[in-house]
Amino acid sequence: MRRGGGFYIGTALQLAIWQGIAASMSSRLYLDHAATTPVVRQAQAAMADALGRWANPSSPHADGRAARAELENARAAVADALGWRHDVIFTSGASEAIAIVASRAKVGRRLRGATEHDAVMAAIGDGDVIPVDAGGLVELGELGGALVAIQHVNNETGVIQPIDEIAEAVRAAGSLWLADCAQSAGKLPLPDADFIAVSAHKLGGPPGIGALLVRDIGTLAPSGGQEKGYRRGTENLPAAAGFAAALQARAFAEAMPNLAELRATLEAGIKEAGGSVVAGDCPRVATIGAYAMPGASGASQLVQFDLAGIAVSAGSACSSGSMKPSHVLDAMGLSAEIAGTVIRVSFGPGTQAADVERFLHEWRRIARAAGARAA
Repeated sequence: MRRGGGFYIGTALQLAIWQGIAASMSSRLYLDHAATTPVVRQAQAAMADALGRWANPSSPHADGRAARAELENARAAVADALGWRHDVIFTSGASEAIAIVASRAKVGRRLRGATEHDAVMAAIGDGDVIPVDAGGLVELGELGGALVAIQHVNNETGVIQPIDEIAEAVRAAGSLWLADCAQSAGKLPLPDADFIAVSAHKLGGPPGIGALLVRDIGTLAPSGGQEKGYRRGTENLPAAAGFAAALQARAFAEAMPNLAELRATLEAGIKEAGGSVVAGDCPRVATIGAYAMPGASGASQLVQFDLAGIAVSAGSACSSGSMKPSHVLDAMGLSAEIAGTVIRVSFGPGTQAADVERFLHEWRRIARAAGARAA
């Protein structure tokens, strides 16, 4: 019916529509934790509590000093949970941490791995690139007098770089190592790097907060302002508290053995259905896998999985929205034909065996349809 010239929906029908939407959302399966992961309840509680203390941590009055004490408690908790014994600079996330180092590290040239995250590529630029082999592992060459940006875990394939070898090579060259640990912090022991970039929303914390871990603060030029003079802007106490609480909850750390078993089941099913695992023979974090489905484009798969109520992605969330070709897969030597069929599946602490089976059911259905079209 119409009211006031517009279309009016009765209250009962409105309620039914919203109940249907809610039921649809609650039945969805989220397998895109590498993009972002739900905020754990401990972090939510810590943030809610911190929101009750709204004073600026940089203010000199009693309220500000109390907020400063809470901020420093969060900083110490983050350092302790990550096993870090040096400086912790809170940032808005790993991207800002990377940009700070790229612009202010006290060393000459910049080097980056060929499969780094888009944030590293943007910050470092198109200078000297360290190539990778077919498995995505770096092929180290001359590293002297440089800031060397090599990630710990690749955000598209889950490949784990040889951190001990990298640390030894960088030290021997007298260079500094920037490690993007957005996908490994809270899940794996951190590398022995000079700078480490971390993002809270990849490990059960809130978005908009991260950290730059610095081994020797003297290797980084200050900018003035807050965070000991290395970052400007009012400190985000609620987010810092949530970040610390998420790390202390250890949701990902404790789930890793189970997630490794689930991914083994997933990959066995994918290969049985005719798919292939990207870098399947290389060390990879249990939370991330990249898979090629012959005959079905990544874009088509995303749509079909989404319609089936399953959220996955095509590589990095920073690039999958544009569906541009993956520079990671290109650097690994995958043909454009195969790379165009790859999707990323990423687990979280709550991922269960039933979720893997549900995904595999849809994978088989999509793969059969793609095979039928090809025939």
